[in-house]
Amino acid sequence: MTEITTEKARIGAPSAQPFIDGFTEEGESLSPINAAGAKAPLAGAAAKSHSHGGGVGVPDSSRAGRLTSYKLADFKPLTGMEEDWRFTPLKRLRGLHSEVLSGAAPTVVVTGPEEVTVESVGRDDRRIGTAGIPEDRVSANAWENFAGATVVTIPSEFEALTEVSIDLEGTSLDPAAQHLVIVAEKFSKAVVVLNHRGSAIVSENVEIIVEDGASLTVITLQEWNDDAVHASSQQAKIGRDAKLKHVMVSLGGDLVRVTPSARFTAPGGEAEMFGLYFADAGQHLEQRLFVDHAVANCKSNVLYKGALQGRNAHAVWVGDVLIRKEAEGTDTYEANRNLLLTDGARADSVPNLEIETGLIEGAGHASATGRMDDEHLFYLMARGIPEDVARRLVVRGFLNEIIQQIKVPSIEERLTEAVEHELALTDN
Repeated sequence: MTEITTEKARIGAPSAQPFIDGFTEEGESLSPINAAGAKAPLAGAAAKSHSHGGGVGVPDSSRAGRLTSYKLADFKPLTGMEEDWRFTPLKRLRGLHSEVLSGAAPTVVVTGPEEVTVESVGRDDRRIGTAGIPEDRVSANAWENFAGATVVTIPSEFEALTEVSIDLEGTSLDPAAQHLVIVAEKFSKAVVVLNHRGSAIVSENVEIIVEDGASLTVITLQEWNDDAVHASSQQAKIGRDAKLKHVMVSLGGDLVRVTPSARFTAPGGEAEMFGLYFADAGQHLEQRLFVDHAVANCKSNVLYKGALQGRNAHAVWVGDVLIRKEAEGTDTYEANRNLLLTDGARADSVPNLEIETGLIEGAGHASATGRMDDEHLFYLMARGIPEDVARRLVVRGFLNEIIQQIKVPSIEERLTEAVEHELALTDN
């Protein structure tokens, strides 16, 4: 319903245009505020060491070569110049990247069919660490500091007729760590909903294991209070002929950074990854996802949509898709769409597609950011619809494509009401 100007993805090293002192090529400020212990502004020649584009300063520029480790000491302190953190205001992480996370983690309450098992386990449980290894400093810090984990298991060949709800309620603003493990055993089928609410400063690791033949939908809702800071690494391992649908919705919080990943471990796997975010004035909502096609004959589809309104509303979407040389027969596509509703809002969108074999079914990506189309508004207003109502109809239609993917009526209704509330905050 909206016409958005599309810019083709840039391929290759950064352009040869001169740098402006104090800024990176992308216009990111290299202020010393983001560099712990810095004694002078990072500008001019220093900006050229920024790791974006062409693998500058990175031994292996492939997404497959990214450092992974359970040890915090293996990750260097963050400066804001790292590719993975160049859009994130580090000072607003509130110590999740640098402090001991000793605060009280959000409380966990799980409800669902009685066949689904819920366990509180120690760090030595054999299921912990099977879906993925931390890929960044914040995730590794959470790994080193979590005291115990919650493991939710959908038993083999069981089909849950009602969703499994995992309610996480934040009650403290002391930096904390949290760990969740979700296991869908062979040939099971279920919908799991993560409800994040309250006030918290938390780094969260979520492991998602989808065993052979299983079908799992994970819906993660970030409806925090305005003072919350949330970093969530959500890593999924997908087995043979298994299916994962991952739906990410971020509405609340001061800074929310969700990094979902899907890794195929056997042929026949499918992954659908959808996202919706609505950033208000001053909010920073960041989504960085990774799809790892490491084996043959798997499919993935990614679609994220966001709306932004208000001064300094900032949304970030980075989508990495890697097709390794062994992944013949891959079929993949990713897209991101952003709608700017007011002046002063900013959306950064970076799709990345890395292909190591030409023997694939298809691969592509797209990104677009733009304002509401005046012609569409005129079309609606010419039929007697007031301008404010017409604007809301356009935004509803834009975001509803994602809401419809949830397939849980109660949650779809809740999110529709939440979008209406966001729109009521301005003249849109």
